[in-house]
Amino acid sequence: MPTSRVTMTSPIFSRSLLLSLLAGLTLSACQPFGPGRQAVLRGGSVPAGPDQQASPIKVVQVRGDMAAQLKAPAPWPAFADVLAGALPVGTVVGVGDALEVTIWEAPPATLFGGPASDTRIGTAINTARPSTLPELLVSPDGTINVPFAGAVPAGGRTLRDIETDIVRRLRGRANAPQVLVRLVRNATATVTVVGEVGQSARLPLTPRGERLLDALAQVGGVKPPVNLTTIQVTRAGRIHRMALSDIIERGDNNIVLAKDDVVTALHQPYSFTVLGAAGRNDEIRFEAMGITLSQALGRIGGLQDGRANPRGVFLFRWEDPETPGGQRVPVIYSFDLKDPAVYFLAQQFRMSDKDLVYITNAPIAELQRFVGIVSQTILPIATVTTVVQQQD
Repeated sequence: MPTSRVTMTSPIFSRSLLLSLLAGLTLSACQPFGPGRQAVLRGGSVPAGPDQQASPIKVVQVRGDMAAQLKAPAPWPAFADVLAGALPVGTVVGVGDALEVTIWEAPPATLFGGPASDTRIGTAINTARPSTLPELLVSPDGTINVPFAGAVPAGGRTLRDIETDIVRRLRGRANAPQVLVRLVRNATATVTVVGEVGQSARLPLTPRGERLLDALAQVGGVKPPVNLTTIQVTRAGRIHRMALSDIIERGDNNIVLAKDDVVTALHQPYSFTVLGAAGRNDEIRFEAMGITLSQALGRIGGLQDGRANPRGVFLFRWEDPETPGGQRVPVIYSFDLKDPAVYFLAQQFRMSDKDLVYITNAPIAELQRFVGIVSQTILPIATVTTVVQQQD
């Protein structure tokens, strides 16, 4: 009894192969490249850090009448609010500083100097003559050696404290001594200026109280334009940033520098990332004065025609907690660019550093992609099937 056999050239095999390929193409073509609009709107939860619990994602649907409700991202605090109050240096001595000690002794001098004769009125008058000691370097143990006074503690003390201590040690040996201590060379109270400046340098501070703009001027100023420069001050392990233009405009932000401050000039340190159906996917830097969402969309070439979903424009942002010490809050802002009022709001909505803009594909674009893939594949397969059947 003859048995039926399906061969590679049989119509049954050709139809099976065609159906299998179509099923595979259907599954692959229906897979989006990223989450769709509804998936993003569902939110979910995400941990703020590796050792923190997952926080629910807050989804905010932005409407044209929400201008008063949307707060701009909190800027870095002004230098006048967080870095003011530093005292001019030079009054407190540190290890490595060079001091000049001058001692006066009332006549008749017994230890320092000798009497001087003033004959302007025809009579010899004994006056005190100052004796200036050679430059004294504060040793690693924080002391200076003064003749007849011994090792005098100097590190961490004010000039007035050192003067008083030397007078106390000389009393009973010198005749009514008086002492003046002056800081000749400052080796410890310095600031470091680096980044986009004329020449990075380590600058000594003086009792005059150098300010931020003084230090920038000493290193040749900044290289980028003022409106594209951010100044970062690192003090006591904390980092503070501010736009250089704001420092120039507000004089109280031109703070007095403190010992061991690190001043860094940064060129456009802020950036946002764009993904999805935008004109281009990239990390975009923006100037220190900040930009709005409408400017950000313009810099990425807007939305792709025929692919982007104007109702699926999302901005992902980590916002600071309302209470100090709390976890950051993940927030997704949803913009419906079909609403003309949203365009006005986009001109006020400020971008924040590390924001992520994601634009979803339009449903019709997904269908068009599916149809295009299927049509490009069915025609060659159908042609092969027709040739096989003709051979049979």
